[in-house]
Amino acid sequence: MTDQDWRAVLADVVEHAVSYREGAPRRRHNPQQSYAEARAAFDAPTPERAQDGASIVAELARLAEPGLANIIGPRFFGWVMGQSHPTGVAADWLVSAWGQNVGNAHATPTASACEEVVARWLLDLLDLPPESSVGFVSGATMANFTCLAAARGEALRRVGWDVEADGLVGAPPIHVVVGEEAHSTIFSALRYLGLGAKRIVSVPVDQQGRMRAGALAQAIAPLNGPMIVIAQAGHINSGGFDPFSHVAEAAHAKGAWVHVDGAFGLWARACKDRAHLGQGLELCDSWGVDGHKWLQTPYDSAYAIVRDASAHRRAMGISASYLPEGEERHPADFTPELSRRARGFATWATIKAFGREGIDDLVQRDCALARRMAERLGVAPDVEILNDVVLNQVALRLGSDLEGEASDALTVRTIARIQREGVCFVGGAHWRGRQIIRISVCGMNTTEADADASADAILDAWRAERAAGAERIDISGALPRSP
Repeated sequence: MTDQDWRAVLADVVEHAVSYREGAPRRRHNPQQSYAEARAAFDAPTPERAQDGASIVAELARLAEPGLANIIGPRFFGWVMGQSHPTGVAADWLVSAWGQNVGNAHATPTASACEEVVARWLLDLLDLPPESSVGFVSGATMANFTCLAAARGEALRRVGWDVEADGLVGAPPIHVVVGEEAHSTIFSALRYLGLGAKRIVSVPVDQQGRMRAGALAQAIAPLNGPMIVIAQAGHINSGGFDPFSHVAEAAHAKGAWVHVDGAFGLWARACKDRAHLGQGLELCDSWGVDGHKWLQTPYDSAYAIVRDASAHRRAMGISASYLPEGEERHPADFTPELSRRARGFATWATIKAFGREGIDDLVQRDCALARRMAERLGVAPDVEILNDVVLNQVALRLGSDLEGEASDALTVRTIARIQREGVCFVGGAHWRGRQIIRISVCGMNTTEADADASADAILDAWRAERAAGAERIDISGALPRSP
């Protein structure tokens, strides 16, 4: 490919990307193509000969875009997903063009230096201990995995066992203590680490999914030996926060390591209006948080934050004779990967694009929009808001006047209708024994008008499904009974 061809391909990419993003506010929020249709569209024999870049890019856009969810649209509330700030996207394009394999500071000094500065910014924004180390990982699952690897190593080191050298065979057992409604990625991380997804001590939670303040102390009172306690900042359905001061005090009295799963909720610490939710969180030992959620970085961006940098480095460090050592910060010392993209640059650009004030305003505004939607939806007599809307999550039960199974079935059909109609996109979940609609407000482009239009679309879909359900009941009741 000549330089001229290369420039032409990049110009085509810019045109496709800008056109896609400009159309997001007007585009339906659901994919317009099923998985089977997308697979059929992409299906082709293995290419035998090289093709030119321009035609490849054009074909990719043509094949891919019909099956894309409009996650960057202003009314996407299906999961806690950011909208990829354009400045961060532009920085991420540069990262791909630069082609840096980030692991060692001697090989890629600017990438490592940028991460070191951005790590300091993150600790400042989140009001976490400044001595903490930060690993730039792919998502919250790997953030939790990385932090819990450090926790596992340090918990065993305190009783004289070197898990990094000797493994888990014959090691003293580690008690892992979690709230009853911990996020699924916690159990994945425990499985990856050989600690077992089911070998846990479960702590009772309240109606908002938060650990009960006295329940943790009671649960760990009979336990002795290495221990890891896992708390939560931002329950996936309610947005609730565990009582961190109580958790940290009780856990540390037993010599336990306290990790916080703060995938999206940790960003409340960057908002003056919501920071009180995370009171005492700074007393814990490690924290996992996403950038590609509330910070709006492009995907493949999260942070594993560990107060004890030495424990972090022991768990993750990679050494080899061909890797230069030294006093510099080596990115591979803090993540599970030796080879990876330079994630720090996009975070650097996104934080610069928002500034502290912009991040504060974004979190505050999304929380206000979530409350606005809850108020608009909650006035309907047969709609129940199940959570205290303290953050950006709204848990909605439809048909509160119906029997459980009938309500659940109608809610499932309503979710399908909402997604099919595409005015907005919401997801569902099972919580407190019921099928709910979960609304996650996490975008930088969502307005009050978007929130109102989405609430109306949800209610319209619910009314249509409820009417259709009643009609089906009437019809079935009129049919002759079988003998």
